[in-house]
Amino acid sequence: MNQDITIYTTAMCPVCAMVREFLTHMNMEYKEVNVDINPLAMLKLVAKTRRFSVPQTNINGVWVFGFAPEKIMAALK
Repeated sequence: MNQDITIYTTAMCPVCAMVREFLTHMNMEYKEVNVDINPLAMLKLVAKTRRFSVPQTNINGVWVFGFAPEKIMAALK
């Protein structure tokens, strides 16, 4: 099954790195949007989720905030 995964990150975010490493370990392909270099993406993200924090991961339309492996796995099913 094809998964649609996008992670919204910043360069200096250790939790963002944890999400990237987890998805890589699970052999999942994902798109990464660095909101440090794309402030318009951050504005759109905050408008959608009402959260200013990263990482925010969208998996097939389901939002997962922070590093939450159990929620990531549930969204992948």
